[in-house]
Amino acid sequence: MERIKTAIVGASGYTGMELLRLLLVHPQVELVAATSRQEAGKPIHAVFPRFRHAPAAELTFIEPDPAAIAATGAEVAFLALPHGVAADIARALLGRGLKIIDLSADFRLRDASVYAEFYGHEHPAPDLLARAVYGLPEVRADEIVKSDLIASPGCYPTSILLPLLPLLREKLIDPATIVANSMSGVSGAGRKADLTLLFVECNESVRAYGLPKHRHLSEIEQELSIAAGEKVTITFLPHLIPVNAGIHTTTTAMLAPGIDPEAIGRSLEAAYSRSAFVRVLGRGGYPDTKNVTRTNFIDIGWQYDARTGRIILLSTEDNLGKGAGGQAVQSFNHLFGLDETAGLQNF
Repeated sequence: MERIKTAIVGASGYTGMELLRLLLVHPQVELVAATSRQEAGKPIHAVFPRFRHAPAAELTFIEPDPAAIAATGAEVAFLALPHGVAADIARALLGRGLKIIDLSADFRLRDASVYAEFYGHEHPAPDLLARAVYGLPEVRADEIVKSDLIASPGCYPTSILLPLLPLLREKLIDPATIVANSMSGVSGAGRKADLTLLFVECNESVRAYGLPKHRHLSEIEQELSIAAGEKVTITFLPHLIPVNAGIHTTTTAMLAPGIDPEAIGRSLEAAYSRSAFVRVLGRGGYPDTKNVTRTNFIDIGWQYDARTGRIILLSTEDNLGKGAGGQAVQSFNHLFGLDETAGLQNF
């Protein structure tokens, strides 16, 4: 098969580095462009020595200029850029015939006013929102295949949505009672100089942040509402933990009246029994971040608390993998009719 000419825009951050790690060795990818304002002019292996001797590691970082990216012959571009920045480049590359897989928040929301509410500025390309597909492969694979603009979900939302969506679709839980507690590794904050992210500030410490209205709540509630067929508002409590990567989410909700707790397990198994990357551990299964880091897997376990009538859902993923770069590559595989696991089957 002829390899697909691919660009990574914003390839020097943590998510960009994960995309490089996956795409440099993807059997159907020819990496033709990697952009970075800061590292322009340097070969990939000089910025990331871990990639020395990898195919295309001699490729030189270029400025994120849409004309220059298109001139490489790229058919698709992954955008690993901050929100508010990605939209303009997405528009320019779409106009040049490229397909876009955007890892920012710019195209995840259907309503521009919700974007403005949660991100603090007007949406930079509201006319493109209806064109975008929310790229959760386990839910929207059929739509991803037909799209040229895929909005890859955030890391926290992935860990919350995949356990909850089947239960809401089948009305097994009371949506008004959902509380999600998440813990994320420090790489989730991005590769930037920030006093609060220094080793001595994070090590041996756990702290909540982004309360009570973390930005990811917007896409979480959007997708939960679609599944439930009604407006869903939840409590979301994110925490920073002193590990490089990994997310652990514990979500609780009241079981709907008259529902057998075992229906939870049946629903999850039915939803994901054929999924390549969702591993359902069953009732009493306790997922552990060490089993998913550096992979595209999400592990899901559950339990029922008969004293309170609450369902407890547990999930773990790599925030840079299934929560970002890996999931974006999974969508890429769907988009180009490849095996879903291509370039991702590592343990």
